[in-house]
Amino acid sequence: MVKKGQAKGGKPGGGGGSKKLAPPTTSADDSFIVFSNSDKEPKPRRPPPGTGGPSGLDGPALAGEAPKRPDVKKLIGGASWTGKLPVNMLSEHCQKQRWEKPEYTMSKTPEGYSSMVILKAKNPKTQEFVQLQPFKLPPTHKHLAAKPTALEARHFAATYGLFRVCSMRNIHMMLPPDYRDLWKGDFEALKKGDIKEGRAWMYEADPFAALREREEAKALMEKKRAEQVKAKEKAANTPGGPGGVGLALRNGGSAPSGSGSHNIHRGWTRVPKIEMGKRSRIHVETLIRKYAIWNPHEVKMSEFQKHSIINEFKNLDFRQSHVEEAVEECKDREETLEWLLIHVPEDDLPRWALPEGYTAGISMASSDLKREGAIKRLAEAGYSLDLCRQIFDVHGDEGGAAYALQEILLSSGQDSDSSPAEQDSWASQDAEESSESIWEEELTSLHSVFGEKFSRPSKDVCRIAITPANRGRNQAVEPVLQFRRSLEYPQKVPVVSVHAVLPSYIRLSIMKQALNHAIDNLIGEQMLFFLVDWLEQNMYGIIERPGRLREISAAASTTSEVRPIHRKRQTFTRHPRPIKWTPNPKSKEDWTRRQLDPKLEARIGQRKTLPAWEMREIIIDTVNDHQVTIISGETGSGKSTQSAQFILDDLYQRSLGDCTKIICTQPRRISALGLADRVSEERCSPVGQEVGYIIRGESKTTPSTKITFVTTGVLLRRLQTSGGSSEDVVASLADVSHVIIDEVHERSLDTDFLLVLLRDVLRKRKDLKLILMSATLDAGVFEDYFRSNGKVGRVEISGRTYPVEDYYLDDVIQMTGFNAGRGARRDDDDTETDGMDADVAAAIQSIGMRINYDLVMQTVKEIDAELSHLKQDGGILIFMPGVVEISRTIDYLRSVSNLHVLPLHASLQSSDQRRVFPHAPSGKRKVVVATNVAETSITIDDIVAVIDSGRVKETSYDPQNNMRKLEEVWASRAACKQRRGRAGRVQAGKCYKLYTRNAEMTKMMERPEPEIRRVPLEQLCLSVRAMGIKEVGRFLASALTPPESLAVDGAMDLLGRMGALDGDDLTALGRHLSMIPADLRCGKLMVYGAMFGCLDACVTIAAILTVKSPFVSPQEKREEAKSARAKFAKNQGDLIGDLKAFEQWDEMVSNRGIRQGEIRNWCSDNFLNYQTLNDISSNRSQYLTSLRELSFIPSSFSVASEMNKNNNNLALIRSLCAGAFNPQLARIDFPDKKFAQSVSGAVELDPEAKTIKYFNQENGRVFVHPSSTVFDAQTFPGNSVYMSYFNKMATSKVFIRDLTPFNAYTALLFSGPITLDTLGRGLIVDGWLRLRGWARIGVLVSRLRGMLDDVLARKIDEPGLNLSGNEVVEVVMRLVELDGLDQ
Repeated sequence: MVKKGQAKGGKPGGGGGSKKLAPPTTSADDSFIVFSNSDKEPKPRRPPPGTGGPSGLDGPALAGEAPKRPDVKKLIGGASWTGKLPVNMLSEHCQKQRWEKPEYTMSKTPEGYSSMVILKAKNPKTQEFVQLQPFKLPPTHKHLAAKPTALEARHFAATYGLFRVCSMRNIHMMLPPDYRDLWKGDFEALKKGDIKEGRAWMYEADPFAALREREEAKALMEKKRAEQVKAKEKAANTPGGPGGVGLALRNGGSAPSGSGSHNIHRGWTRVPKIEMGKRSRIHVETLIRKYAIWNPHEVKMSEFQKHSIINEFKNLDFRQSHVEEAVEECKDREETLEWLLIHVPEDDLPRWALPEGYTAGISMASSDLKREGAIKRLAEAGYSLDLCRQIFDVHGDEGGAAYALQEILLSSGQDSDSSPAEQDSWASQDAEESSESIWEEELTSLHSVFGEKFSRPSKDVCRIAITPANRGRNQAVEPVLQFRRSLEYPQKVPVVSVHAVLPSYIRLSIMKQALNHAIDNLIGEQMLFFLVDWLEQNMYGIIERPGRLREISAAASTTSEVRPIHRKRQTFTRHPRPIKWTPNPKSKEDWTRRQLDPKLEARIGQRKTLPAWEMREIIIDTVNDHQVTIISGETGSGKSTQSAQFILDDLYQRSLGDCTKIICTQPRRISALGLADRVSEERCSPVGQEVGYIIRGESKTTPSTKITFVTTGVLLRRLQTSGGSSEDVVASLADVSHVIIDEVHERSLDTDFLLVLLRDVLRKRKDLKLILMSATLDAGVFEDYFRSNGKVGRVEISGRTYPVEDYYLDDVIQMTGFNAGRGARRDDDDTETDGMDADVAAAIQSIGMRINYDLVMQTVKEIDAELSHLKQDGGILIFMPGVVEISRTIDYLRSVSNLHVLPLHASLQSSDQRRVFPHAPSGKRKVVVATNVAETSITIDDIVAVIDSGRVKETSYDPQNNMRKLEEVWASRAACKQRRGRAGRVQAGKCYKLYTRNAEMTKMMERPEPEIRRVPLEQLCLSVRAMGIKEVGRFLASALTPPESLAVDGAMDLLGRMGALDGDDLTALGRHLSMIPADLRCGKLMVYGAMFGCLDACVTIAAILTVKSPFVSPQEKREEAKSARAKFAKNQGDLIGDLKAFEQWDEMVSNRGIRQGEIRNWCSDNFLNYQTLNDISSNRSQYLTSLRELSFIPSSFSVASEMNKNNNNLALIRSLCAGAFNPQLARIDFPDKKFAQSVSGAVELDPEAKTIKYFNQENGRVFVHPSSTVFDAQTFPGNSVYMSYFNKMATSKVFIRDLTPFNAYTALLFSGPITLDTLGRGLIVDGWLRLRGWARIGVLVSRLRGMLDDVLARKIDEPGLNLSGNEVVEVVMRLVELDGLDQ
């Protein structure tokens, strides 16, 4: 509704008009809101002259005319927007939820109008109205709400209100453009910040339920506080805890009872319970004490975050001073909470943070009363009881243990390795006797001074009761000081302890400060009297300001580290030296001399016949005049072989040859190899000298190499590992003068990623030249992309191809006389076969979309016969979609004796790929069966005929399964044109297309969709982050074809849940995964396998998941096939069954005594596919090679055997699978237990399989697929309470497949982030998995996970590091195997 005086063109976030606006009336503003009952609209007066309406015109056409509905839409959304208004959307949402009509506040400020929305709802039980507080932006974002008109302010308030209750839904796409940007921009950032700071309740879908829960929790907290006061009063008068006091447990008292308590624990009663065995806990605590690192990336929280956390944790009954110390050391709320639970002594922890039934200072009954008495006396000084027990057991006597504990206290919080108490040792009998005599003399004096306040329990121990001075407002304390003689007293300080009704951390702080005073001022003289005097004067001052918890925490907790560990990763990046463009006449002289070589002259003569040679001067001038040049040229023009040579020769001519280094990227290995060979040959130079190549795992270059052909991935890896910042990326190319990107039109993910990086590099390296080469003439899109870097040069080279004659499927069938389907009835409705002969049409319909290998074989025979008749020697090139199809084609063609058949695909070794270039042996015809690697770049000189299947294996993304898949699809028309061109490189040729004309026009796309739009983005986002780029979304938005922002956000979220990112920082696991060329889940599984000593098993499972399960399930024998798979699985899960079947097959294949026929029979009997097992084996070898190339696994067999020592540990392998597939896991919900009577008493019955239910986070209830080996399972191994899955599919129900059962500790150690429930109910893993148990277990495991990541980081820095026997790895392995128990 347009109001009087409305400003021109106001939009959210935009500026307003010059006129002040009167606030609109409520009725007018509600005129288009769903709740309105009014059917009349007030007629606003004509705006004053000079004020524009929302469309920028001079108001409505007629004075007093009621504005039409589109006016509001134009004002809020712009002229062309057609979605829903925010106010209407919020109103509709409230109606659906049965809430009351939203109300709006309105205020006028100097900045403009500001509005807030208020929601109300009626309580169905009490019929009372519940009103929420207005949805108010924090002060930091207040400016967003200021709008030039009241109408816009109200729509802004509605948008924010909608976000608060619907942020988990994608309804923002219906909002006006500016509001949509707010939703995904400022509002989303605000939500992330609030969630980090513990305010996730603000974004609940039902804010009224969230309010009820918070009020219940608040009431419970008040009740606890009242009980705490009582407990403190009682504790003050009750002896018994360490230090002779009843430990005033913070938030003390038992758990409250009553209805409030019942509500709080609802939903937690049936969840799994976690426990940690005593020995396991001591082991973990010891490791954390040695290795734990806090805030490894040194993240600094904002003052706002710190303030929020301090306020929240004060309400959770932590001391403010402790929380203030923690927020300075930690990166976020969760780590702050963990730090407090590790460092705060148990007597000062809130009640909810202690285990059930905890009683301070009381230990289990022991037969060794002397030992227990000594331990209790040591703990009275404030030391942790468990720490006293550990230290006493090491030293065996009370005196030695007391001294060791004091050394720990003195070392706590020190950055240096030496204790401040370390002095020169006397180490002589005389010194010992001297110490005793000095001690006796001093104690006699003290007795006479302090009289009754002095006591001497033993020869080396004395106690003195003191009354401290300067009490001020402090509560009175009556401390007793205890001094124990050290062996070298007074050259070393005595052992001091303070016994008083004070929290242990204050007692320890008093002791430490007194000892430091003695070390600094009193060493070498009798010091007890001076220590007593110092303590009397300073004790109350220390009680008021006890200092940092870190200073004493090593003595107060068994887990706190003695000194903070700061392990900054050393990154030694050696960047090449920058180019110095200094002419060197010698390089020109050498080049001029070489031009006189007759062989080189002959090669130059051949090069002059190429179309590119005619454009030589134009190419050189264009490259010299522009920073970016695009060279377009049809297949056969010579652009790939000649362009780099033209540039190099020009620089030689200008005496700049020494400064030249040209990198030319190719999409495939064979292209890089073929071009390096070809160009080396043309320059009469061995490969690796002037011209070289680098591909993954193989390289031939020298420091003097001028042109290097590389795969795109190799150049990306160089940039990715340059050091982790944009400056490092630029520096990594410092010695490169020209970058040529060939086949840029293919738009692979790597190429698009490289273009984004290079565009930024070009802005900083003005002397760097970029040349893009494309086989098609669609260069405009690239020109537009690089225009911001300056004018883009363009060169077009005409192709040199001979005419090619096309034959389509119907022509091929008639030519070969292929008779499949002849005589069958034709389907007249099939448009594919319109106008064709009936028999040919029937044959085409019988073939369908499949590749018919008989037809391929007959076509090859026909071509061979025709060429032989014409006495021509040319070869035949067959395009197939994938390796499996190539193998089948070769199998069929083997029966034709005069054919020399060769495969060509990216998986072949370089030596095998090169076999396609030489001519066939005499009397044979060469037939190359290739994937699309043969479409561009490589040239097989003697091809005269092409058979094109029209199909290609293309990477696609299945969001249902969250998995990359290679699917067979129609090739694009642009790709088929390239294939066709291969037949006309050396003479007129023929192309036999095994598809119809109709399929070409209707089913094939003009060109393939860019890969960045059809693959999951986790790997790309990880690679971007690995290069030090923090704003991944913004970086990818600058790509040639930007991916959807939602896809990027989803990918980043998944990376966090997988453990590859910690907030915005890359973890060590993430660094590894960014380098492994595999699906992230498979890569993660292989990393775990190498760490935990079950490498072969994990790599095999990764290969199985990449290929497919080797088991087949014929329709008529489904149950037998299922039984065969279950026999291998033995209730351990589907993947373990597949692994065991493969291992048995592999063992048989390796045994030369077993014939292949026997192995095939065994496969048939066990419903296994022999070819699939072969493919798995091949894939497995590739993965192992990749890991060796990355130096992640060693080449030596002896170390390799260490990496497989746990290959038979199925409990461990199941845990690693679950960890790798996270967050793809489901909770197992068992029915209530049932029992049957037996002779020995009641026996628990296994539940029926159908009564066991499964739930995941996204779908709620899910179902085990009937083909799974656990479909009929009644029990699961190793206390399994969860099920991981690799695939999920929705048909009539949501089914999960490829299942592996696992236990609670696996979820804790390998799943998403651990959150502590601050009501003491347990832990929450990954935001939804609940586990009952002591909060401290969650903290210990969370720290252990950090240490495991640190072990991985060291593995990156030291690739040869053998993790076999590593303490952290061993303890993690034991926890998941035994589910946290000791045995």
